[in-house]
Amino acid sequence: MLVGIVVVVTLVTFVLVRQFYSALPVMPWTAIPTALLLAIGEAYSGWMTKARIDRRPGTKPVEPLAVARLAALAKASAYAGAAFGGIFAGFALHTVQLFTRETPRTEFFVATGSFLAFVALVGAALFLENSCRIPKDPEDQRPR
Repeated sequence: MLVGIVVVVTLVTFVLVRQFYSALPVMPWTAIPTALLLAIGEAYSGWMTKARIDRRPGTKPVEPLAVARLAALAKASAYAGAAFGGIFAGFALHTVQLFTRETPRTEFFVATGSFLAFVALVGAALFLENSCRIPKDPEDQRPR
C-alpha cells in the first residue's frame, strides 16, 4: 500500500511540477533534517517499546494505551512519509531532466535527499509499528 502511495503521488507531482515548475519557489533543504530527526525518534521509540514489551531487565512495563498511541503514530508517519516521499520523488524526476542548469541541479539534490529521508522515516515507522506488537505466547507456538 505504501509503495502504491509513493508511485501515485510521484506521478501526480511529476505532471504538476512539469506544468508549473517556473512558478514554484526554490525548494528548501529543511525537510531532510526534519524527516531524519523524526526517523531517529521513531526508531528509538520502537527499540525502547520492544524492550519494555518483552520485559527486559531494567525496563518498566509499558502501558497498553501508550502502545496503542505509538502504533497510531507509526501508522500515520508511514502514510505521511510515503506521501511526502512521493512528492519529492516527483520533483526529483522532473529536475533530473534539467540537470544542466544550476537551480534545477540544486533542487534535484535537495529533492533526492528529502526523498531518502522520508524513506528512512517510513522504515522507522514500520519498525515502531512492528515493535508495538504483543509477543505470541510460547504455548501458542507449540506444534499440535
